[in-house]
Amino acid sequence: MSRVIPINLEDLSNSNVVELFRMECKRSWDERTTGYQVIRTIAAFANDIQNLNGGYIVIGMEERNGRIVYPPEGIPHEQIDRIQKWIRGHCNRIDPPYQPIFSPEVIDRRHILVIWVPGSDIRPHRAPEHERGPLRYYVRIGSETVDAEKNGLLAQLLSLTAKVPFDDRRAQNAKISDFREIKVREFLRDIRSGLSENVDTRDVYRKMRIAVPVNGYDVPKNVGLLFFTDDPEVWFSGAKTEVVQFSGGNAGNVIEEKTFRGGLHEQLKAALSFLQSFSTEQFVKIDHSIRTTGWVNYPIPALREALVNAVYHRSYESEPEPIKVYLHPDRIEIISYPGPFPGILKEDLERGNPLPPLPARNRRIGEFLKELKLAEGRGTGVPKIYKSMEENGSPKPRFDFDESRTYFRVTLPAHPEYVSVSALRSAAYLKATGKNQEALALIKSAWESHMHSATLAMELIGMYAQEGKIENARKVLDAYAALGSPVLLPKVVNTMIDTYYSAGYPSEAKDLLKDFPPLVSSSDALHTAIISRRMGEERYAHVFFERAGDAIMSDPRALQEFAQTKMKLASDHYRKKNDEVAQETNRRLLKEARELLERVLQMDTDRTRKAWAWRDLARVKSWLNAPDSEIESAYKNAIELLPQEQRFKTALSSWRNRKR
Repeated sequence: MSRVIPINLEDLSNSNVVELFRMECKRSWDERTTGYQVIRTIAAFANDIQNLNGGYIVIGMEERNGRIVYPPEGIPHEQIDRIQKWIRGHCNRIDPPYQPIFSPEVIDRRHILVIWVPGSDIRPHRAPEHERGPLRYYVRIGSETVDAEKNGLLAQLLSLTAKVPFDDRRAQNAKISDFREIKVREFLRDIRSGLSENVDTRDVYRKMRIAVPVNGYDVPKNVGLLFFTDDPEVWFSGAKTEVVQFSGGNAGNVIEEKTFRGGLHEQLKAALSFLQSFSTEQFVKIDHSIRTTGWVNYPIPALREALVNAVYHRSYESEPEPIKVYLHPDRIEIISYPGPFPGILKEDLERGNPLPPLPARNRRIGEFLKELKLAEGRGTGVPKIYKSMEENGSPKPRFDFDESRTYFRVTLPAHPEYVSVSALRSAAYLKATGKNQEALALIKSAWESHMHSATLAMELIGMYAQEGKIENARKVLDAYAALGSPVLLPKVVNTMIDTYYSAGYPSEAKDLLKDFPPLVSSSDALHTAIISRRMGEERYAHVFFERAGDAIMSDPRALQEFAQTKMKLASDHYRKKNDEVAQETNRRLLKEARELLERVLQMDTDRTRKAWAWRDLARVKSWLNAPDSEIESAYKNAIELLPQEQRFKTALSSWRNRKR
């Protein structure tokens, strides 16, 4: 572990916390070629045109196809001092002079030289093109060092003259003693930095660049006060995070308020932990599979990225407003101040659009958050929020700011089914207190805002049915069919079929059966089969029982109802006495019914279910002309299980009379 640079060497060499474009790897060393390439790159990192706090140059390692090559090539140990002296000497040719930080390291028993080049406080710098070449301004574009003037970036670079990002400035109104050493060392241990073993506290502060010597004494930098003091608000009034939870309805009453204080990373972790308690998981088993599918009301990766971006990109300079997180029943809003820099347009924040490479507002805050693995590479936050919301089945996130750019707001809509669950709970309470019309109005309002919610569609259809408003119920089905998920459409159709039949509209119910959606899950097909039986539509019932597939094989009720459907269809075929095909179909259906009933009797189910299964089996065996002993035994088993059921005794008596 390095005791010179604060970052963990393993993380650096694996590009875990430093983006690869902030690293320059040189497989070997040659003064005439590699030497001046390194000097130009030092100047480019020092110019830090995007405020990423410079970068690292590693001599003795190779980068190939975007990955670090292992094991490293390494450089001879005896050359390291000479290489450092050469680079130090030639850095004096940089105008104004700039000296990076050197850290000889060993990886896999190979010697390498790490050169840390933090962003400069006195930029811009020029460097020689080659040994006798002119001085030019260099910057980094992606992973390349380029001439700023030739690439049209000189004006942008010159506009940064002597401009130091606020988080990297000296804090003249604070003292080194304001730092909490225990917080600093805890941070270094968390990132597994070798600096944690350095007992010289002031040296640690200097090497972390959270303090700088001025006129013989050390002065803190703002980033150090933001991370490593008990109360950053002493110096930065808005350096806190407020979370407010609101109730539903127009009043929007406050349910709970919490304020998170402390170092930026500490309040960020605490706020994330609190917000995770609002991320409720729901899982549903997939038919014919051991897999499950599910959703959360707010995906954690999206929440984390939105809050991290707020901490990273807000201003701490003369900005009294804290980060605000508003928890509404149907969304979370994360607001930071001020808005984005000019040059970022709202369309830049739409999915798939790259953000313009403008300088970051804070260069040190992002670096520390990345080292703690709380933040990732530049430009990854917005795409990750979109991806996380999409994978969860949530509506798209929204990003907005006003024309004056006084704020930046990220809105994460809740998962539609979570909104549905919340509305259903509220409606159930209203109905329990006799406020049925208010409950209907609440569900109707929720549905109109989330017309792709199957749960709300089914509830609203049912509530309209109770009111006798069948036409309104049908309009809900039609709207969902146009806007909702095809996967969930069968559930809504089943609800409407049930509604039609119960309300005395059998022909309309049958029409829906005829045009039933082709994409249907096993559980939905089973539900449709049972509804069809209740309607007396045995042919449709048989079709949907078959579409349910293996899902019915572990369900005693479904098996018995399927058997009864086959029995009814067999009876219909039996009446066609002169139709040989019909008679063959009759026997096939009866044999299939017998197999299903025998399976029910082998299952662990209640006495009533088994009793009726024995009774049905007795009838099937009678129609199949089974031995009399088997038929009588089946009836007797039914009577033994339910001796109080008179119909079993009557059926047995009738069968005996027919046999005489």
